[in-house]
Amino acid sequence: MLIDIFIPCFIDQVYPETANNMVKVLEKVGCDVHYNVEQTCCGQPAFNGGFWDDCKEVGQKFIKDFSNDRYIVSPSASCVGMVRNYYGELFHNSALHNEFKQVQKNIYELSDFLVNVMHVTDLGAKLEGVATYHDSCAALRELKIKSEPRILLSKVKGLELREMKDTETCCGFGGTFSVKYEAIAVSMADNKVENALATESEYLISTDQSCLMHLEGFIKKQGKPLKVMHLADVLASGW
Repeated sequence: MLIDIFIPCFIDQVYPETANNMVKVLEKVGCDVHYNVEQTCCGQPAFNGGFWDDCKEVGQKFIKDFSNDRYIVSPSASCVGMVRNYYGELFHNSALHNEFKQVQKNIYELSDFLVNVMHVTDLGAKLEGVATYHDSCAALRELKIKSEPRILLSKVKGLELREMKDTETCCGFGGTFSVKYEAIAVSMADNKVENALATESEYLISTDQSCLMHLEGFIKKQGKPLKVMHLADVLASGW
């Protein structure tokens, strides 16, 4: 199966290994992965900031960059949620109406694609230790992804998954929210990390590197004994 991948701007610039690991996972399940080097951003930062004209310009490019009928897989639930849930507000009844509808239909977050499209749950991954999973707001509320990451993690050999208290509560990142309301964002990160540590986990795992970036900053500053990992990095471990 030939598929496209969309690598969010912050993963491209800060966490390229996560993108590489997603490619490894997709190739292992039989996908021929195509990466359009012209791709940039889905437009989410501009949209959330209220700059809809700028967002629409970026969104137009996104739609044209993926103007085919292939699946589009991304390691970011928030970016997928942006395209699926908010492109309609930008492009409904526009010249790109049919094109944006096609892109909305084709784009998937990684765990959703693996479990519900490829029907794969065991990647042969191995990771020794105890982990807890953080439900990102985008994955849970915008894409209704709950069981898929947990199913995949349950098949990772050597990994014990423990649920933490208030796993569905926001971590405090929220894009520009963490910049505008730093004190609140830090307090929310503190609560999330303490709940994770209460499970005696070594790893904090999520589908969204943006959440993990926020939490990792707090963890490192406070010197907490916890390592964050994106789901793609876990699934590519041990083989």
